[in-house]
Amino acid sequence: MNARQLVESVIHSVAPEADLSRLSPAVDFREELEIDSVDFLVLVDELHERTGVEIPERDYPQLSTIDGCVAYLAARWPASAP
Repeated sequence: MNARQLVESVIHSVAPEADLSRLSPAVDFREELEIDSVDFLVLVDELHERTGVEIPERDYPQLSTIDGCVAYLAARWPASAP
């Protein structure tokens, strides 16, 4: 599984009703999908659990878009390499 697939899978687990095919990867998905702070923390925790990548709170702003999440993980998670 690559980083994009993982991010989309985790977002879907937090917001199962979300239609990610209609969501621009550069848009703030938290706002678009109305993901509250608790759900966002669940998302961050799930990304950590599935990748082993530590995500400090200071980096949370980088995870506001799908593209941002993918770039963040791609830089830190060797398994995401094509």
